[in-house]
Amino acid sequence: MSGRPEPTPEEIAALPYRPCVGLMILNRESAIFVGQRLDFRSDAWQMPQGGIDKGEAPLEAALRELWEETGITRDKVTLLAEGRDWIPYDLPANLVPKLWKGKYRGQNQRWFAFRFHGPDADVNIATEHPEFSRWEWSPRDKVLDRIVPFKRATYRKVLAEFDHLWP
Repeated sequence: MSGRPEPTPEEIAALPYRPCVGLMILNRESAIFVGQRLDFRSDAWQMPQGGIDKGEAPLEAALRELWEETGITRDKVTLLAEGRDWIPYDLPANLVPKLWKGKYRGQNQRWFAFRFHGPDADVNIATEHPEFSRWEWSPRDKVLDRIVPFKRATYRKVLAEFDHLWP
């Protein structure tokens, strides 16, 4: 891609997906951690996610991202479930050249659900490389209302995948 602000649909289709993990973190009441993104519109919220480093197993990437994005240590969570399949999403065309140096068309995510056992004081989004300006525990039925539109289909799949975690 040659630095054009908008790549062609053919250029985007030729790009690979970035391998990534997503984390659904549930508190004791089964509300879901969501964070307000620093780098998008002020109403763009999401669950923690991030790339898988070369040679890194998806679960290890998830635990690393847990710490990097939320400040939560692995001893404060229990793994509840791992998604069965990878879930891809495409970026809007105008974001492709702005993210990941234009090398990816979107992300292919492996999702993990964790139960958070600590107090809210154990959450610290003021990390070395912060991604969120604020965070909250969202009721499951309100999560999709806040998620950036291009990720909503992915989040519907994630919520369906982990539906068994709610009574």
